[in-house]
Amino acid sequence: MDNESAGPTLLRYVRAWQSGDLAALIGCYDESFTLNYFGASEFAGRHVGIGASLAILAEVSTRAPRTLLSVDEVLVGPEGGQFMFTERLERDGESAELKRVLRFHISGGFLRECWLYEESQALVDHFWRRESEA
Repeated sequence: MDNESAGPTLLRYVRAWQSGDLAALIGCYDESFTLNYFGASEFAGRHVGIGASLAILAEVSTRAPRTLLSVDEVLVGPEGGQFMFTERLERDGESAELKRVLRFHISGGFLRECWLYEESQALVDHFWRRESEA
């Protein structure tokens, strides 16, 4: 546990995302970074390691491009933090704005694990569907 690094690490990540600084964003992840998605899409599950996590992030962003509209709240605790944000997803002429929450385990100045919670998981599953399900 590295309590003192959770807040600065999370704020560094949020600022990198807001400014579109991909190198700084990726630099916040630990090599063992694990990404957890919920829902019924093919992306649901646990993606272990920075390579697997970045591949999934790239794939969902390609399938349903997203635009960060706002960071609405940032909360930091002793071993991690979370932030609520509003994002627009787009696909096949459709778009939707929704609230999302990223919850992180942070240690040693790096993001170690992330869980993504959705305002509407069914809506995200719709945007992340396979082409054959369209």
